[in-house]
Amino acid sequence: MEALLKVTDAFRSIRETRLSGLRPVSEFFDYQRLSRPADMNQATSRISYNTRYFSGNYLLIVALLAIYAVIMNYLLLFSLAFLVGGFALINKFAPEATQVGEHTITQKHLYAGLFVIGIPMFLWAGPFGTFFSIFSDPSCVSLCTHPCSSRRRKRLCLYPGERISAEEMHYITWSSYFHYN
Repeated sequence: MEALLKVTDAFRSIRETRLSGLRPVSEFFDYQRLSRPADMNQATSRISYNTRYFSGNYLLIVALLAIYAVIMNYLLLFSLAFLVGGFALINKFAPEATQVGEHTITQKHLYAGLFVIGIPMFLWAGPFGTFFSIFSDPSCVSLCTHPCSSRRRKRLCLYPGERISAEEMHYITWSSYFHYN
């Protein structure tokens, strides 16, 4: 019960601090404000401004991708549950040393056993492959370039049906959302 209260307090504090700055989805994915930065200074200032402005949205997307990655890799889910559950059980049921025959088992011994079993199992589950399979997706690359290409102050002067050159299209993120004839 105590752990449940800690988890709800943690979620409440995250919601109050980080997720209070969530911007509307229509504003976050407003492709009409996308444009190519003129130079590196403008790109840097856009990245700085947009990462602060959309920090709640980025945090939510990364959290959802991490949850998706763990759920899709059952062995990774099991190994994380094993490690987290092992820590919780050791803290709850074995705070003091236990005598078994001639041997004294302390929390250090239990943690060492948990690490000896849990860490290789975690590494065998392929957390790096799962991470790179999720974050190497082209849509995630587009999402990562969002802060650089999104303009907050000026609108992109591109109207429906207007054609642009291939060079300009190269610099516009989410070009798949545009339909050209």
